[in-house]
Amino acid sequence: MPKSQAIWTKSFISLFCTNLSVFIVFYGLTATLPLYATGLLGKTDQEAGLLMSIFLLSAIVVRPFTGKILDLAGKRKMLWLSLILFLLCTVLYYFIEPFGWLLALRFFHGIWFSIVTTACGSIAADTVPAARRGTGLGYFAMSTNLAVVLGPLISLTLIQALSFDLLFVVLSLLMVIGTLCALTVTSPQIKTSAKVKKNLSLGDLFEKKAMPVAFMACLIGLAYSSVLSYLSIYAQGKDLLEWTGAFFFVFAAVMLLARPFTGRIFDLKGPHYILYPGLILFITGLILLAFTDTALTFLTAGAFIGLGYGSLVPSLQTLAVQSTDIARSGYATATFYTLFDGGIALGSYLFGVIAAASGYPSIYLISGLITGSVIILLLVFGTKKQKTKEAVQEVESF
Repeated sequence: MPKSQAIWTKSFISLFCTNLSVFIVFYGLTATLPLYATGLLGKTDQEAGLLMSIFLLSAIVVRPFTGKILDLAGKRKMLWLSLILFLLCTVLYYFIEPFGWLLALRFFHGIWFSIVTTACGSIAADTVPAARRGTGLGYFAMSTNLAVVLGPLISLTLIQALSFDLLFVVLSLLMVIGTLCALTVTSPQIKTSAKVKKNLSLGDLFEKKAMPVAFMACLIGLAYSSVLSYLSIYAQGKDLLEWTGAFFFVFAAVMLLARPFTGRIFDLKGPHYILYPGLILFITGLILLAFTDTALTFLTAGAFIGLGYGSLVPSLQTLAVQSTDIARSGYATATFYTLFDGGIALGSYLFGVIAAASGYPSIYLISGLITGSVIILLLVFGTKKQKTKEAVQEVESF
């Protein structure tokens, strides 16, 4: 394979490891902080949900500005700065216990999470060859997939066998490693015909061309928040808490096994060959989760959810980046994550209210319905896009 078409370059590997560290911390804290709040701090399930919502709220507020920030300050410089501050916030969990201060820490942690993930995703999109972007970003998404299992597995094991204090120390050490990896990252020079303007406009907050895909990602994030924020509490109520680590292991394993194939199919066949099966698998897993009573059903649900969700998110992110010029990859990535995080933040609070009123199984059934609406949107959006393409071809034929 020509060197110009290589995906696993030194910078790509470094970005992969950095992103892995960031998301291990993210998923590790997401899985355990609700238990920390309800167990050690004596808070309600809804208050525990706020720990996720306020984290993502700050990420959502900052995310629209990150594309402009990356252009003005430089993607690599902002990657390093945000990693250092993300690391500092991770260390502070060891020292902060009052719930009010913990909420404040989650807010500031979310700011740097927003910038570091946008920088990582944007540099990765710039690094991989354009013709192999589906495959490349799919491989990059494997770092998140690994973190899905490693984060909860490490965190839940540590708090069950030892303590929350040791958990915070281990996560801090992992972030030190991730930050050091970023020192070897180089950001490719992207040719653009226009100079970066310092004034802020609406186009600097959202990439209009990426909005339809980002809205679909918002609905996927909304549905996924039911798993992300409440699975450990739901499993505890079903006497399945000891199987939560295995759930995330299965969840990530099927994603990792399928990832090399789904990325290649995306590039060769097109996104619909991945998106429609992914949506159906995701819905099936959510329904199984709603009716689970045994460890077998619980783990089977994890397999379906992992395969579906793991196919959807990198495919939608690739579509968002491909919807615009490569020079706008930072803005497209920021737009995608703004809406995606918005869906997770809304769901993290909303599903807590619904669970308190009608029980946890209901939130997974509702999540299935929300995912089903994405199929309808994809059909409508795909049909409109096809008609536009045909109209352009007719005009060009005259």
